[in-house]
Amino acid sequence: MRVLVVFAHPVETSFQAALHRTVVAALKKAGHEVDDCDLYAEGFNPVLSREERLHYHDIPANRVNVEPYVQRLLAAEALVFVHPVWNFGLPAILKGFFDRVFLPGVSFRMENGKVKPNLHHITKLTAVVTYGGARWRALGVGDPPRKIVKRVLRAQIKPMAPVGYLAHYDMNRSTDATRSAFLAKVTAEMERF
Repeated sequence: MRVLVVFAHPVETSFQAALHRTVVAALKKAGHEVDDCDLYAEGFNPVLSREERLHYHDIPANRVNVEPYVQRLLAAEALVFVHPVWNFGLPAILKGFFDRVFLPGVSFRMENGKVKPNLHHITKLTAVVTYGGARWRALGVGDPPRKIVKRVLRAQIKPMAPVGYLAHYDMNRSTDATRSAFLAKVTAEMERF
């Protein structure tokens, strides 16, 4: 299976970077073809420009500035997002990726004023995330990143496709043991992917 891994963290020595390396290695070990998209390393510009917004609904002109990323998304059969949760939201670079790449005519289409999903070639979706705070704190604010994966993205891919969400909470008080256990869990999940 062709898996697009989208990684969003600027520090190569972070635990999130270790998770990213684990995801890629485990997917390859399982025999998947991995397209490893490290947004920071690739210098992805997350800012939706005025011009891009003006042409947002102009298909295919809306994707001219991000065509290579659109092609990678359209070539994928599965998606894995690897990122931290900051301020109970997505890192800005990942939010910008969604704003600039998940466009009309790419991730959805408009039919009679209604949004219709357009990524039915994506047959699996998983997110591997870390939170600084405890699970109850994320729940208290509605856990927007989980909802983006479990509701918004799920609605754009193949109906009934499996969607996973692997989260390590309370990183502010994590230990070598909790991090090792989570890495083992991620490895197992990705080897079964």
